[in-house]
Parts: sequence; C-alpha cells; structure tokens
Amino acid sequence: MTNTKQYGFTTTILHGDRQKTIEHGSLHKPIHTSVTYAYADARELAAVFQGKQPGYRYARQGNPTVAALEEKITKMEGGIASLCFATGMAAIGSVFQGLLRQGDHLVSSSFLFGNTNSMWQTVAGQGIDVSLVDATDVKAVEAALTPATRMVFVETVANPRTQVADLARIGALCKARGIVFVVDNTMTSPYLFKPKTVGASLVVNALTKSIGGHGDALGGALTDTGCFDWSAYPHIADNFKSQPVAQWGILQLRAKALRDFGAALSPDSAHHIAIGAETLALRMTRSCANALALAQMLEADPHVAAVHYPGLASHPQYELASQLFAAAGGLFSFELKDNVDCFEYLNRLKIGILTSNLGDTRTLVIPVAQTIFHEMGQQRRAAMGIGESLIRVSCGIEDTADLLEDFRQAMPA
Repeated sequence: MTNTKQYGFTTTILHGDRQKTIEHGSLHKPIHTSVTYAYADARELAAVFQGKQPGYRYARQGNPTVAALEEKITKMEGGIASLCFATGMAAIGSVFQGLLRQGDHLVSSSFLFGNTNSMWQTVAGQGIDVSLVDATDVKAVEAALTPATRMVFVETVANPRTQVADLARIGALCKARGIVFVVDNTMTSPYLFKPKTVGASLVVNALTKSIGGHGDALGGALTDTGCFDWSAYPHIADNFKSQPVAQWGILQLRAKALRDFGAALSPDSAHHIAIGAETLALRMTRSCANALALAQMLEADPHVAAVHYPGLASHPQYELASQLFAAAGGLFSFELKDNVDCFEYLNRLKIGILTSNLGDTRTLVIPVAQTIFHEMGQQRRAAMGIGESLIRVSCGIEDTADLLEDFRQAMPA
C-alpha cells in the first residue's frame, strides 16, 4: 500500500506500517529477532556498511521492527529521522555522549526529572560545564550563555512541579546563536505538542510513558526535527560529511551513541510500543480530562495546600501552556496541609496505584520527596519547589467519576 495523502494524527500512526510492503500482508510490522543480517553479494554488504545503500548490519545499530517504530515517531514529531533506544535515559545520555566534548558548556532547566539531574552530575564530571537555570524565563537562559555553549536542554513541562519552559523564546534564542536546542517532550507527548514548532533541534521522548502507554515496555527516542544546521556544528566527524548535511547529526548519534554504547531497543519492546502508540491520542484525551477534573476538585478541597497543574488558571504558566499545548497533560502534583499525613492519605486510595511510572492507562501516585527525589537531598528539592508533602499524580483513563470519588474519600473526615 502506497499512499501520499496526508491524514490526521491517529490515522497516520494506525496505517503507517502499511505504507510499505509488510511480510504476508500483516497489519503490524512483525517482530524480527535476528541479531545479524546476511547478503548474497559481498559488494552489497560493503555498501551497506559504508552507508552507500540502506540495509541492516547488526541489531545494535538497527532492526526492521525498531526501524518501523522510528518511522512512527518521526511522523508523530514531524521530523526528518528518529533513533530508538533501550530507555528514555539512554536517549538523553546519548545526546551528550554523541555531540558534546570536554570544555563544552550546557545550559539546562533546573526543573528536571530526578535521573536527568543525576546525569548532569556525571556530565560535569566528564569536563562539560553545566549551568542550571529557571527555564520559565528566556532571560535566565540568555544570561547563562557563554562562547562555549553548545546546547540548551529543557523539558516541556517539568516533572513533578509542572513548571512550563519558555519554549518559543528559548528556541528563537538558540536559533539566533547557533545552539542545539534539545526538548524533552515526554510530559506532553507529540499529540499535545510538537517541539519542532518552537525550533527544537532534537526531541526526546521516553517511549515507556504515554507513547507506549501500558507500562509493559521500556524505550526512548531522539528525533531530529530538521531545524538545526549541522554544517555549523564543530563536533561532526568527517566520515559523516559525505552524506547530506541534514543527516549529519542523526548519523553521528547512531554511530557514536547508539552503536558505541549499545543501548539498543529490543524488537519485542519496539513492537509493544508501536501498538501502544496507535491509541496515544485517545488515551491522552481521556487522561488530560481526568487530570483537569481531579486537579480542580483537589484545589477546592480544604485539606489541600496547593495544586500544580498547567491547566489551572492559578498556575504561573497557565497562559503560556494554553498557547503552546493542545491540553495541559495527564500529570499534576499537589501538596497536603501540614495536619494531613501524606502516607496515610495515599494508603487510603483504592484506585490510585502507589508506584513510580507515569503515562500509564492506570492512575499512578507517589510521594515525591521520599522516593524519586529522595537522593537529591532536601536543599536541592527546596530549590526546585518540591515540598515534603508533594504527591505526584499521573492520571490514567479510568472513569472520571470513580477517580474523583477515590481521591475524595481518602481525605480525612
């Protein structure tokens, strides 16, 4: 089936595999488990290894099942190419391993996922200067730039306090200065927001979360949007420069990060994620509606000190989020008042599941300071606005009335 017609988001993902011939008329790309690939002609084998013709070499560098998922992600993000990795953190780490060098400078949002924050410490230990700034204001980003700044990294919506980065203005700044702009789109997903629209150079998605959506497969992805001019980037190896300029960045990442460090996505996980991606729009619509209803209810509850959700008018970046995103996302956090024990509250929930993931079909809750941000320490948590009673909620697709009642009944009498 070959069809060049432009369809909507869900139709494109559902029928994407069938734009190419699939073995035996299968509706999904099959799971290819072979580690290596043979050629009848030695010259063809050499041409594939030299990048002169398409083909598969070794599963660490590419696999037909994974490639089909990469094409889906590329279409979702409106980019030119994508790479898939074993986890979202592998995707993030590969950006720096593949593109930065000792003496480079990285500017990052200070409002970060805990593991990303930990990675910055590792990156700094390798001789890369890291500046953490308040990315809700482009002026803070601009003030941190130096002649050695090669990259700016932000999350669309911070996990867990939901600060929204000043994405469009940061994108314009990076374009003017020739800086790689990396946007982690995990919290919004390509259905709610496409970072390409604000000039992102590379987009990160933790496929484990909303795109896969069912908590049954780890995965991560990087997408090159086509917005960055790689001919101006100083760290591209000469052996990639025989290819079109637009491909230089993704080729180097595939070789220097995916191949050399081996964080390859398994074909079985790629298959699970690809099937989960088919219902992304449907699931996100429901989880966003649930998050808004639940956040509104909790904001009105006398036992709640604060609710942090970009879909609430009380949120500091409410107007910005409304301009950028199709909806405010399925995740929010809230703080209980001092006289309410957050552990006892959580233990009274019947539907909300006590666990650490997000973007699942089920509603997941976790006390942040005592778990996923515990290693960071109280001082750093305080600087990020993470209170000791902060509870993160990732809303699933349950019936809204059932969720509201569950979170209501768990409050003290």
